[in-house]
Amino acid sequence: MDALFDKQDVMLRATSMEIVRDFMSSVNWNAPLLCIRGSRGVGKSTLLRQYINQHFPTGSEEVLYCSLDWVYFSQHSILEVAGNFYKRGGELLVIDEVHKYDGWSREIKETAETYPDLQMILSGSSLLKLLDGDADLSRRCRGYDMPGLSFREYLRFYKGIVLPAYTLQELLANPKEIALTVNNACRPLQYFHDYLRYGYYPYYLKNPIDYYPLIEQTVNYVVDVELPQQRKVNPANCRKVKALLNVLAQQVPYEVDISKLATATGLQRNTVLEYLNHLGDAKLINLLFSDIASVKKMQKPDKIYLENPNLLYALATTPVKTGTTRECFAVNQLGYGHTVEYGKTQGDFRVDGRLTFEVGGENKSFSQIANAPDSFVLSDDIEMPRGNKLPLWMIGFLY
Repeated sequence: MDALFDKQDVMLRATSMEIVRDFMSSVNWNAPLLCIRGSRGVGKSTLLRQYINQHFPTGSEEVLYCSLDWVYFSQHSILEVAGNFYKRGGELLVIDEVHKYDGWSREIKETAETYPDLQMILSGSSLLKLLDGDADLSRRCRGYDMPGLSFREYLRFYKGIVLPAYTLQELLANPKEIALTVNNACRPLQYFHDYLRYGYYPYYLKNPIDYYPLIEQTVNYVVDVELPQQRKVNPANCRKVKALLNVLAQQVPYEVDISKLATATGLQRNTVLEYLNHLGDAKLINLLFSDIASVKKMQKPDKIYLENPNLLYALATTPVKTGTTRECFAVNQLGYGHTVEYGKTQGDFRVDGRLTFEVGGENKSFSQIANAPDSFVLSDDIEMPRGNKLPLWMIGFLY
């Protein structure tokens, strides 16, 4: 146990408090049991350590941070650590990388039942399902999904430009005022296209040369390790899953033809659908349906995008099309806190069942959404709104 406290002290001292993401304030940290999920690299571990630094004095033994991928847990169980920690007066047990421990849900549930006044905070893969595994934690555990950096957060992290976030309702109701606020602080177009290439994951400044290789490593880990462990994907098919991703990276936005995907990857049709859902849960792709309310478990999506533009640039082996990048960004940013559907007959996307959006360049017209109520054009390469034509970068201020 002393070794765990020593390791915690070292890691907390090395954790920068210079910038703390606003996601911190969206979490109910007082919940008896909560879990923060997210794709690799979005900053979950840093967030947990920052929270400890904010709320506990240096050297405190009332809190314990540990990661289940540490060698220590090859010979010690969660139950054992939790029990010893509790006996020493522990109040908050923070468990990182929970998905890397076999039978984690069963032991977490038993720990919560045995020590009801011990608070626990977990973090894990986007694939983590609280109602799966050996124990159903869905009723007792509050789950949060942590995204990568928004364009607004990129400006703060990488450029030192601090600006507020706005709700979608605020952006649509007061676009000129908000655009003026941003333009008075910086020239957003100066930074926006750089963000599309390397702004989503908060580790570019530390490894600018290795940024895309790190993204590829993350993808490989998700496919080779997490999918077999968390979703029982046959390891022999991992290469075909990567082939599926490669096909999508070259052709997104992909008008879905499951038969063609099955032929290209050598997989059965139902297996392709199953793997697409897994890749969506893993935050590697976004699946869009034209009517999400009637979607069935194995229904094919209407359109597929990579989860964020940085993934697109990292995985594509052919030149990335500007239009694809724009739409990928729009789906990614609008999808945080909102329901995004494929527009199909009118516009590119329908949001929350009532708003219609068309995405394009500076000269994009309203011809495709002329008769749609509550419709807007998200236009690249403009700094200020023009009626219902809004700068595309503005939706990067939703969080």
